Amino acid sequence: MASDAVSNVQTLDATSFGKWIENEPLALVEFYAPWCGHCQALAPHYEEAATELLPENVKLAKVDCTQAESLCTEQEVSGFPTLKVFRNGKPTPYAGTRKKEGIVSYMRKQQLPAVSKVTADNLNELKSKDRFVLVGYVDESDQDSLSALHKYADQHRDAHVVGVSHDKSLASKVGAQFPALVAYRTFDEPEVVQSAKGKSLTQEEIENFVNVESLPLIDEISAENFAKYAMSGIPLAYYFVEPESPSREDEVKKLSSVAKEHRGKLNMVWIDAGKFGSHAKALNLKGEQWPAFVIQDMENGAKYPLELGKEILGSVKSFVQQYVQGKLKPSIKSAAVPEKQDDVIEVVADEFDKYVFDDDRDVLLELYAPWCGHCKNLAPIYEKLAKSYAATPEASKKVSIVKMDGTANDVPPQADITLQGFPTLLLKPAGKGERKFVEYAGDRSFDSLAEFVASKGTHKVVLKPSSSETGNVHDEL
Repeated sequence: MASDAVSNVQTLDATSFGKWIENEPLALVEFYAPWCGHCQALAPHYEEAATELLPENVKLAKVDCTQAESLCTEQEVSGFPTLKVFRNGKPTPYAGTRKKEGIVSYMRKQQLPAVSKVTADNLNELKSKDRFVLVGYVDESDQDSLSALHKYADQHRDAHVVGVSHDKSLASKVGAQFPALVAYRTFDEPEVVQSAKGKSLTQEEIENFVNVESLPLIDEISAENFAKYAMSGIPLAYYFVEPESPSREDEVKKLSSVAKEHRGKLNMVWIDAGKFGSHAKALNLKGEQWPAFVIQDMENGAKYPLELGKEILGSVKSFVQQYVQGKLKPSIKSAAVPEKQDDVIEVVADEFDKYVFDDDRDVLLELYAPWCGHCKNLAPIYEKLAKSYAATPEASKKVSIVKMDGTANDVPPQADITLQGFPTLLLKPAGKGERKFVEYAGDRSFDSLAEFVASKGTHKVVLKPSSSETGNVHDEL
């Protein structure tokens, strides 16, 4: 960490923390450990942010948790670094990035009310707070529009700077008529206007406008901005290219015309193929031939890869057009079909419907990863469960115990499963055309799993309690 003698980051310990934090109207505190690599990477960004924010009376501080263990336990620090925003001693989790620009932007938003009053005198100052600023130009009597704007701002205050103006002359300078939304940006077109055409603004309309206009036509994607694209809910098109390629800048510029044509229907980014080549494989791109292009549906995870030839722009333009028109089929990654099955059925994506969407059976599905320790602990219990159903003629016809390697197979879009960790356990009850899953959230013991199948399944098959479990598994991811 930077030397305290020249640092604008306040160093706190168990003795000084309480009094200091209660006297600061707004502060950001990093709980760290000196040996932590992520903390070391954050240090210069944190210091630069502290220096920039100091004149604005926003303080940044740090606590060494190896020297203040009880304080860090009291603050529920479970990993390093942990960042928390404090307002007069009251903490909330920090949800910004760990880069200087992200820290400064996030803390400036914390200074502002959810909706700032905008006038001709302070508009430029508000615009300087972030690279995207939303202003609603609304008449004071339009309570529906004002309510929608305030509700949106309350829910997204950490993400965007939001203002409201009742000044018609100010609105006219950007060609806006009440009620209207105006995006002020430091990228692409500096001002974008959307009129409500005389009707009141709705929260949905505001969200759709921000989801589209808060992102550049085409930008480099990284860990710092990925969440914004994922949260937009709009399909994301990746252009994998080597940054050092002499043609990269020209190719990206050409692709921006495709992005503009389909603005609002998909977002487009370019990505460092050398650094994120493994992500290309996760998106079902074969090999490491660059450039490459793929579209991912951010709602259901479906992937649409395109192997590019020499003619890039024409290929991408045609491919995107087919996607928007719904003419493309998603690429589903599947492991090879097993030559034989055991009591626990090994499902692959190509046979997902055959085994999981079996109308006649209650199907317990485990999505696992070969490297997952919790999955390995569950394996003997899961096998014992499968054998117990298989050993009873009646139960064997009504219940299937299946598993699928979530790293080697894509979950088919029709399953509508959001995979967030391993293992994930789901029950698909028997029934004609039944496609809904019930997620399991209990302990991973034999008796608990059997009770889950009996209570949530259609057939209500009950197994005898296990006399000797192969270890109860209570830990969670």
